[in-house]
Order: sequence, then C-alpha cells, then structure tokens
Amino acid sequence: MSEPTKPEIEFPGAEPPTELVVEDLVVGEGAEATPGSTVSAHYVGVAHSTGEEFDASWNRGAPLEFRLGVGMVIAGWDEGIVGMRVGGRRQLSIPPEKAYGDRGAGGVIKPGESLVFVVDLMDVR
Repeated sequence: MSEPTKPEIEFPGAEPPTELVVEDLVVGEGAEATPGSTVSAHYVGVAHSTGEEFDASWNRGAPLEFRLGVGMVIAGWDEGIVGMRVGGRRQLSIPPEKAYGDRGAGGVIKPGESLVFVVDLMDVR
C-alpha cells in the first residue's frame, strides 16, 4: 500500500453538523485506535462556514502524536478517532461543542465554528 498524501476535503456544503459525524473514506487494516493508546495522525482541517483550510499537519511534514481519549485534543477527535485502524482515512464533521465552542481558537477559528477534518491514522501504540 502506498503512503497517503494530503487529501482534498470534499466540502459537505450542507447545514453545519449538530452532532459528530464520522465517515470512513478508507478503512485501515492495521492496529485499532482505542482510548488510552498513543496515536499518530496526519490531518487537514477546514472551517465548515467557509471551506477554508485553517491547519494541516501535512504542511509541517510531520503527523500529530497524542494520547487518545484523555483530552489532549478536541472532543470530536477523542470520540471520532476511536475504532479507526492504521492505514485508514476518516472524515470528521464536528459541531462547535465538540470543537472550540464559543471561544474559537488562535484567531483562525471563529467562535461557534463547526469544523471538518480528514484524518489519516499513521500509527497506534
């Protein structure tokens, strides 16, 4: 299997999600991500309201590594990555209450913004 490359997000164009929406684009065949495991993931994130990319690990050339299910990342990731397998690609459509809520983030994510991520699971340990 070839290494994944940075995805283009197919913008949903619908109403913002009211709950976490998880869609497997590619089902992986490797180790499964479970709460408490350390995962390594590449991602692209876009704002639902504009379709504009606000962050992508691909642009830095290194995946994000974090412990799953312990609050190191937004709730939409902690919940949406569980059950993924290494080699998988999943789209997460995340409502504000499972993202950055009414506070936004870093001046690039406005308050109350829904987010769409495409996540590639690279490693689980």
